[in-house]
Amino acid sequence: MEIISKSLHETMEFGQKISADLNGGDILCLHGDLGAGKTSLVKGLALGLGIKKDVTSPTFALMNVYEIDNDQGVINKLVHIDTYRLKNEEELIDIGVEDFLGMPDNVCVIEWPEKIERLLEDKTIKTAKIKHGHGNTRTILYMEDAK
Repeated sequence: MEIISKSLHETMEFGQKISADLNGGDILCLHGDLGAGKTSLVKGLALGLGIKKDVTSPTFALMNVYEIDNDQGVINKLVHIDTYRLKNEEELIDIGVEDFLGMPDNVCVIEWPEKIERLLEDKTIKTAKIKHGHGNTRTILYMEDAK
């Protein structure tokens, strides 16, 4: 699925739309340059999952965990990981990332996933690639990876 987003609002709406495609245990890997709109997409995704809390980039914290208050109880947490400042995979392991990756009651979203490929082996991966266009436009390609 591919869209052309012309605004922050449209990027967030697309995040809301793809939230319906995510299942517990899924990992959504986000690819895109700095400022491409990865965190904006996650904000929309969080809204789609019913999270009312403001979603912020975990660039310095590496990982933010948001509780999902829902009646279905299928997905209980959204785990937002940003590895941009990561020195090595051990830093994420040290803060407990393995307690969340691929767990059936979580959805994990990872910005800059190429830095932790080993930790993603044998996991259910979906991908969103965001590319800058002219002005505020972005091309967003969302797909399920074939492994």
